[in-house]
Amino acid sequence: MAGRRAAAGGWIPDQHGAWAMLAVPYLAGTLLAPRPGPQHVLLFAAWLLGYAAAFHAQQWLRLRTRGLRSARRHARPAVVFGAAFAAAALPVAAAYPWLVAAGALAAPFVAVNTWFAWRGRERALANGLAAVLPACGMLLVAARLGGAGLPWAAALACLLYFAGTVPYVKTMIRERNSRAYYRGSVAYHAAALAVAGCLAPWLALPFAAYLARAAALPGRALKPPAVGAVELCCSAALLAAVVLLF
Repeated sequence: MAGRRAAAGGWIPDQHGAWAMLAVPYLAGTLLAPRPGPQHVLLFAAWLLGYAAAFHAQQWLRLRTRGLRSARRHARPAVVFGAAFAAAALPVAAAYPWLVAAGALAAPFVAVNTWFAWRGRERALANGLAAVLPACGMLLVAARLGGAGLPWAAALACLLYFAGTVPYVKTMIRERNSRAYYRGSVAYHAAALAVAGCLAPWLALPFAAYLARAAALPGRALKPPAVGAVELCCSAALLAAVVLLF
């Protein structure tokens, strides 16, 4: 583990939950599309590179605002990832100009995340929720890119799950002693289960499991790697359910 961190040189963002949130909706939209193709690979690369560039730019801003010299270590990754993002995004945007409008819709959410980074409040609940919306919206982008319509129900299913991970993970780590967060997380997951059942009856099965883990796991002193492993399984179950049911 330490060797891999050293090899990455601090360039790869260590927000593990973010990678699942970026990948699952995009992959679901691609798999739901009738004509997935090379354009999906190129846009997926741009999507991940854009996230890495934004992450380092926001970290640079956060640390620079506080006058910390450590901000410099984020400058080069931000520039390199930004250039790589442009190289991947420009060809696919030229072929599909409507992607520019889709990117413009995501821009306000990126601005919100940047504001929270500038204020040093990246762990705020609102900041996490602001990141979830465009990530789940990428399901619609990937589906349309492959010739599908706009599978709103599938995107909503992803939104229900990933929005719930924001308060749930807090109950496992930073807010593990907060009864208010715990009650809010369980209440949210109960509501999400009801909505998921309306979207597709079989979708209630994974969401019942999500509710069970939100109710049962907080307070059990699980370490972050174990929490991450559980969420990886939950994300894989979501991807399978969305592709099979929609």
